[in-house]
Amino acid sequence: MREELKKPLGIVADTKDLEKFLTKSYIVVAVGDITTITLYEKNYIPDIAVVDFKTKRKNSEELKKKICVVKSPVIKVNNPAGSITDELWRAVATAYSRGKTRIEVNGEEDLATLPCIFLAPENGIVIYGLPDIGMVVVNATKEKRKEIGQILKRMVV
Repeated sequence: MREELKKPLGIVADTKDLEKFLTKSYIVVAVGDITTITLYEKNYIPDIAVVDFKTKRKNSEELKKKICVVKSPVIKVNNPAGSITDELWRAVATAYSRGKTRIEVNGEEDLATLPCIFLAPENGIVIYGLPDIGMVVVNATKEKRKEIGQILKRMVV
């Protein structure tokens, strides 16, 4: 499913376009370190940030410093590349019920976008990075959550 999941799940936006999606009426989730930092630089703290302190699969202390400047309750989880662990799934569900939370992933957050969309409330927006292209903004509508549910069902082994 690698090729299928490379396709944007929502609207591709550059940093200039991003601000029109950042209203207080939405619950905003940032998946990825660069996405999270970009929102911080726009003076916007997402309700949930899912990070692994890596970019393009390389660890970065610089990213960690920039992200940890914002003090939020933290949930730490283990999640290997190419998977969605029960631990990650529970962390996303907990973060939605708790509010402002940073989920720090030991491993990779590469597929965290899927549970973030699937578990999102109707007024949720999930923003994730598409390397070398921009960011993808996904409105978590009922239809979009159903679409993600179908993808998740096909992933179960």
